[in-house]
Amino acid sequence: MAVRSKPTKAPQTMAEADIAIMRIAPETSFKNKAYEALKEAILKMDIYTTAEPVMLDERALSERLGVSRTPIREAIAMLEQDGFVKTMPRRGIVVVKRTKTEIVDMIRAWAALESMAARLITTTARKKDISALRDFFKDFGKDRLPQDHVEEYSRANIAFHQALISLSESPVLVDMTNDILLHVRGYRQLTIGRTDRTATSLPEHMAIIEALEERNTELAEKRARDHTLGLAAYVEAHGQELFTKSAQEKAS
Repeated sequence: MAVRSKPTKAPQTMAEADIAIMRIAPETSFKNKAYEALKEAILKMDIYTTAEPVMLDERALSERLGVSRTPIREAIAMLEQDGFVKTMPRRGIVVVKRTKTEIVDMIRAWAALESMAARLITTTARKKDISALRDFFKDFGKDRLPQDHVEEYSRANIAFHQALISLSESPVLVDMTNDILLHVRGYRQLTIGRTDRTATSLPEHMAIIEALEERNTELAEKRARDHTLGLAAYVEAHGQELFTKSAQEKAS
């Protein structure tokens, strides 16, 4: 006698299955896009060139981004959670500035991250990509001193340090430095105009590049770390003076 097989149960469709899934709100994509746009804009700000608080206006942001205030408020909440802004009662939204002690700590962290980037570059980066780092400083030398072209050199300086992190090809290092870029970059810009810092900056940069080109891992790591730790020591010694002078220069 033939045994009748049990009918196979059809698999559940997504509609039938018990899946914990929420309907996507129409504003979700706008919230994320607003967050990315605002974060990028904040990271480009020079918040340490003035003693005055840097304020953001919700209505103006809504108009500039072409979205309603709802995704702007949600994006601001995300930025506040990340430590970029703070909502002040009856005052508005202020971009967060760090104390001198916090800045020094961040620069030391950057030194550790950048030294690891240098180590990775010596083992993985292509020769032409390492040599391309020299292009950041091709317009400076004995006949064109950095201290005579401070703003131009400052841009090259910032771009060089960001390029080092990027050339490591480590997404983790990129993400970690992005979180402190606003503050470290701000103080790099404040210090680069000081003669005692500018005079040593270019030779130190070229020494880092030379060690990278030679694939000397230990030396490249040390030079990258020591260069940025030098900035930390300078800010620790002159941080308040730097901030005060910068505010006075901008006001004059």
